[in-house]
Amino acid sequence: MRTRAARTADLLVVFALFTVGTGAVTGCGSGSRQVRGADQAPESHDRARRVADAWDGSKAAEVWAEGYYPMGEVVQLPENAFRSGSDKLAYGARNLVLRGELPATTQKDGQVKWESGGSLTLPLMGARDAFATVAGGSSDGPHLTVTMVELGEMSLATSRGPAMVPAWLFALEGYDTPLKRVALSPSKLPEAPIKPAGEVPTDELAPLGRMVEVAGDGRSVTVMANHGACDDGPAVDVLETGGSVVLSASVVGTKDGPCTSQLLAKEVTVKLDRPVGDRILLDAFTGRPVPHEENGPSADRS
Repeated sequence: MRTRAARTADLLVVFALFTVGTGAVTGCGSGSRQVRGADQAPESHDRARRVADAWDGSKAAEVWAEGYYPMGEVVQLPENAFRSGSDKLAYGARNLVLRGELPATTQKDGQVKWESGGSLTLPLMGARDAFATVAGGSSDGPHLTVTMVELGEMSLATSRGPAMVPAWLFALEGYDTPLKRVALSPSKLPEAPIKPAGEVPTDELAPLGRMVEVAGDGRSVTVMANHGACDDGPAVDVLETGGSVVLSASVVGTKDGPCTSQLLAKEVTVKLDRPVGDRILLDAFTGRPVPHEENGPSADRS
């Protein structure tokens, strides 16, 4: 029989693999579990405070404030997608078939233009590279047909607020509006001013998965939080300061008895006392910004 301590050690190993990109994540639904304030373990609260203190006013925070970091999905679906279950399956399988050729462009750079003012010029992603992020499945079975590709723009939530960014527009057969894919990669992340936490029991502190979205009014944040197969799921606490929002994830309700070493992930929505604004979202475990992965097609959460 596996003990709770042994399972905690297993989860720490699996989470460590996950944070370096070698672990697999299995979705297991969504929810809005969160823990706040007095319910949080003292060790977790102290860690969150150290992370906030390290970042607030730091050079890393200055670099972040000047960069381009998406906080919304870099792929936007056509309006009223999807018209059928087959189309939805095709998109999820990245089964997009191109009719014709991808356009070549001599344009090397693109510009992020923030709604609040200011802009940033970054290297432009070519149509071929952008298409590869949304397509790549086999042509067998249900598929979506791309009839035309052109360079345009789209609105995107970023760490500095809403912005207009260059985007590749993929016209899909049967749809009135295109599938849009941002044509820029994020700025390079600054070096964190604090090291990751050491070995900590997962019921006290665990690494987050990734950012899912920031609500339109900025008053809540949804993230993927990791947990195991023999617990009640993840919880996420928040510490807000003037310059940052530190999220501390943990695993709740670890159970005794036999258990597999399996890493699961669940959406957790955390409510904030005030809008995120231009504050940086940080993971208390890693001491780094919460990642927003550019995965192309993402699971439908409706």
